[in-house]
Amino acid sequence: MSQQETISPSFPDGLVASVAYVRGQRFRDVPLDEIKTHTIAQEHLLWIGLRNPNATLLERVLKDLGIRPKAREEMLEVHRRPKVIDFGHCVLVVGITVEVGQGRPSFGETQIVIGDGYLVTVRRGATANHSGLRERLESAPDLLRRGSDYVASELLDLLVDRYVEAAAKLEAVVEGAEQKLMIRGAKDADIRTIYRQRRDLLRVHTVISPLTEICRRLATLEMANIDAEARPYFSIVADRVKRVDELVSGLRETLAFAFEASLMMAQTQQNDIMRRLAAWAAILAVPTAVAGIYGMNFEFMPGLQTPWGFPLTLAGIGAVCGCLYWRFRKAGWL
Repeated sequence: MSQQETISPSFPDGLVASVAYVRGQRFRDVPLDEIKTHTIAQEHLLWIGLRNPNATLLERVLKDLGIRPKAREEMLEVHRRPKVIDFGHCVLVVGITVEVGQGRPSFGETQIVIGDGYLVTVRRGATANHSGLRERLESAPDLLRRGSDYVASELLDLLVDRYVEAAAKLEAVVEGAEQKLMIRGAKDADIRTIYRQRRDLLRVHTVISPLTEICRRLATLEMANIDAEARPYFSIVADRVKRVDELVSGLRETLAFAFEASLMMAQTQQNDIMRRLAAWAAILAVPTAVAGIYGMNFEFMPGLQTPWGFPLTLAGIGAVCGCLYWRFRKAGWL
């Protein structure tokens, strides 16, 4: 469960944190009016966090940090897929958040701007926050002083942690659906549920899988404000994203296999019923045929004029029916 965010009363709505760090140590909160005049020296880091900001607030913060218009326009847009853009003076990384509630995934957006001495995070539609990560890094100044690129790798790693949590919840949902299919077979409602779950898993795969390539690019290509010493951390994140994506794909395959197995089980049951019906129809056809022949009221029929004709006919019918039953039983039809 995410920790409750504590927002300074001096911050406007949408700005959850604006903290200056000096050599990894928390120095002070920087109010919105002082962001433009705040001096970012060497071994200083200004970490600004925004949550569902309006366009005016976001435009002001980005402009005060010296972020150029093209980058500001990109950040004002709502993204549906992960992406990374190197603007020269800063790097924008967009990740899609995945949270699962009542068995259904919901999606949000996290933007990370890596600049020279500053880091900006913008969250839209996500309920989980970065307070726990901020506290952990503040307790280890040697990590925080590595710069905005290292903090960005930690933010992406935190995003993957939440992917893992979402995948675990979806796995429980898939296991429940699989058990229902194996126990009672596929009903109409189950088919609709499985289709919806497979669509949800496909959407999760669509928003997760591009992040692997994005982290690979951050780990291998030279980009602004991404130090060579920070690149291996992005490579580790890429490996983790790939494993989670493989897990999600495996869950989709599990649903497909479970559905196919339930259909095969239903088909097998139908075949068993059809064989039983055919076997009993063949057995009952014998007395029906004999009774039909004797019911035509012919004058000259075998056994009509003898006292043993009726019992002999019944015995013959029973013998033939018994022989057919034994053969069908032996063949596994009954």
